[in-house]
Amino acid sequence: MIISENNKPTLDEFRQLMIKTDSMLNQEAIGREDYYKGRNGTKLEEDVCDALTRCAMHTPFEGTIQLVSGATFPDIVANKFYGVEVKSTNKNHWKSIGSSILESTRDQNVERIFLTFGKLGSPVAFKSRPYEECLSGISVTHYPRYQIDMELGAGETIFDKMGVPYDELRKMDNPVAPVSRYYKQQLKPGESLWWADSDVEETVVPPTVKLWSALSPEEKNFYTVQGYALFPEILGHSSTKKYQRYALWLATNCGIINTNIRDQFSAGGRVNIVTAKGIFERVPAAYGRIDKYKELIVETLLSTNEAVLKEYWQHISISENRLLHWCKLAAIAAGTSKEECVQIYNLLRAIFNI
Repeated sequence: MIISENNKPTLDEFRQLMIKTDSMLNQEAIGREDYYKGRNGTKLEEDVCDALTRCAMHTPFEGTIQLVSGATFPDIVANKFYGVEVKSTNKNHWKSIGSSILESTRDQNVERIFLTFGKLGSPVAFKSRPYEECLSGISVTHYPRYQIDMELGAGETIFDKMGVPYDELRKMDNPVAPVSRYYKQQLKPGESLWWADSDVEETVVPPTVKLWSALSPEEKNFYTVQGYALFPEILGHSSTKKYQRYALWLATNCGIINTNIRDQFSAGGRVNIVTAKGIFERVPAAYGRIDKYKELIVETLLSTNEAVLKEYWQHISISENRLLHWCKLAAIAAGTSKEECVQIYNLLRAIFNI
């Protein structure tokens, strides 16, 4: 990484860089609308990083722009102090789902973050704002995640509603607690927060059971990610045994019955996965799902109590790099030979860009 001699340019200087970058992206979008409409999240991060790099020339940020996307928040770092998170939608509006409120993968050197949003529906446009100024609420796709609205007015953020500043919330040991308290106060009769205060090591056996088909899409995402993270043998080659521990956990700890777990993880045949380390062609669909859920899997691994991981992974100790430890366990479970284990391990490392 290249480090500038000017250690900490001012916030105003970084704000001016973002304004200049927005202007460049919007000018380019006028004649390249089809190009931007075809960009996915990863590719758009590269576009924004390239624009930032060009706009940073002859400024204190020249030579310091670094793309660190993957399992790290934010996607782009400037001068080891400022950051840019890139989000987009292919619709003609300025709203989307953002990052986890836990920020467990945050670069601890980054103090101020801007959000660059690509509206990739006609007309294509770009807008950047300080991160905390465009977070309107909380959605749950696994752990609670921020809702993005790039057109929020002053006093309309989720932090204004809760009465807790962003910088205070993100530094809490348990940021979910004040969020759940706020949303519990908004509940109507008969409603509940199924995600609030959930902690796998303190799970109480539910008084009722329900079928997997009755779950909401958010709940299905939650339990699927839990399955991948806590039971890496799900990627195993033994079709009769690899789902047994997960199925038992799902029924006894969560009160959920899934009569067709295989489709949850492995249906779909073969897929191609594009990573920073190359394209992996015709791999089992289970790895495509891992690619889809990779950010959520990382959040789960980093936020789960170490004792819980030891229990479910059946290991005496957990490596400091939990993600790498998980990749090794999954590769060992999935491979039928030493060579295949190495291939799967390399695939997983490529997916998570580690």
